[in-house]
Amino acid sequence: MDQLFPSWPLMAAFVIASLVLALTPGPAVIYIITRTLAQGRRAGLASVIGVALGNLGNAVGAAIGLAALFAVSSLAFTVVKYAGAAYLVYLGIRALRTSADDTAQGSFGSANRARIFRDGFLVALLNPKTAIFFAAFLPQFMDPAGSAILQSMSLGVVFVLIALVTDCAYVLAASTIAPLLVRMRGAGVGRYVTAGTFIGLGIFTAMSGGRGNK
Repeated sequence: MDQLFPSWPLMAAFVIASLVLALTPGPAVIYIITRTLAQGRRAGLASVIGVALGNLGNAVGAAIGLAALFAVSSLAFTVVKYAGAAYLVYLGIRALRTSADDTAQGSFGSANRARIFRDGFLVALLNPKTAIFFAAFLPQFMDPAGSAILQSMSLGVVFVLIALVTDCAYVLAASTIAPLLVRMRGAGVGRYVTAGTFIGLGIFTAMSGGRGNK
């Protein structure tokens, strides 16, 4: 039977490294926190699940060689990267076009968590740097005696689960300070902050040349 996980020393090192990386704020964490502050805890948790599944898709893609394609094909990497950046900018524009009355009533996003889930999934899935990250990070903890594809898939799932837990912690923390922003939302400031964050993330994603973590 093929080995599903590496040896325990390697697995322990992988869990510790994954926890450190998952706790380090990146674009996905900023996206999730922004959703939580603008739309509430449930919206944040819906985003977390969407982002987790998008990251899982990238982990599977890395395991079957999609990351290798991105690494050798600048066109494939560029197309997916700019698609993800464009989607982030689209979310920002959509938030900006939301009326102040809708924002004050909380209807922006809170009425449709399925759409929030979809947004989080697409934002994570359309980030090719995540697949590159998995392709570069996971092999460091794989046992040469085991199946490469099985170990990469299992380690990818473990990393996504760890990130899911830490992202939920970020949502809970952000939701505790959200009431402080109620007046800002009521004045219409919140939607400008939300739009600016999404658009800023999109521009950052498009302009970043490195192929790093999530």
